[in-house]
Amino acid sequence: MPHIKAKSFNMMLSVSCTSVGVALVLLLVMICAINEGFRYRAKFAIFGIACLVFTVIYLPFMFLNIGSWKNALVPAWLLRQTYRRVLGIKFEVRGKENIVRDSGCVVLINHQSMLDLGVLAELWPVLERCVVISKKEILYFGPFGLASWLWGTIFINRQNIEESRRVINSTSRYIKEAKMKLIFFPEGKRHSGNTLIPFKKGPFHLGISSQVPIQPVVVSKYFFLNNKSKRFDSGTGYITILPPISTEGMTKDNIQELIDKSYEVMNTSFIQTSQEALTKHMESLKND
Repeated sequence: MPHIKAKSFNMMLSVSCTSVGVALVLLLVMICAINEGFRYRAKFAIFGIACLVFTVIYLPFMFLNIGSWKNALVPAWLLRQTYRRVLGIKFEVRGKENIVRDSGCVVLINHQSMLDLGVLAELWPVLERCVVISKKEILYFGPFGLASWLWGTIFINRQNIEESRRVINSTSRYIKEAKMKLIFFPEGKRHSGNTLIPFKKGPFHLGISSQVPIQPVVVSKYFFLNNKSKRFDSGTGYITILPPISTEGMTKDNIQELIDKSYEVMNTSFIQTSQEALTKHMESLKND
């Protein structure tokens, strides 16, 4: 009899815990549906936790191939599933025919939000042989910083321009011999305006010194995200890989010309694709 009672108690406890768990999930969904501010914070929390958890899960395997860009493939795949299925975010990658295949290159991407990690997750298996140039502070972000180092991120100290320049210039041979693709956010900071902000010179110095092409990549504005009003809806972003810009025969005297050309094609594409993203977002709001 005591055994039966204990078994019944455990069953009731299990059912109760399950019921409470389901109730909490439903309550969370209801609050997210009603309160935009809570949904905004909850979605960012889910995105951030997913980035951390997926890197920790795969971290031990990264030590088998230290510094390889392939170490990011599994975490990137897991992150894609999360923001597509849970957060309702979709990225459409265009212009794959423009990808530089026969050499290394300098990849330029406009920078808007923490969600740009999702953009990298989309591009990593498409571009291949990618390396990100990132601020040194990322290295100290616990397991994520360690994972970033393990998949080959090159860290620079933004406070020391000369040191940053030396680190970037030392990668010139690396790009050419290993045909690596160095990813830069040329604006130098996050920006969510209606046009791109002026580019820093660093990536262009590297492109010219290495004599490798510039690969412009443009991400449309995130109309599903509004940091001021704390709104984070479902939505679609467009990632456009533009034709490469040659640096062959260029010298440091041509750097402003290269910057202006890169900015012009990227800003034009940003405005066009952002208008398309806005139209799609407005249509989705009407359907809701």
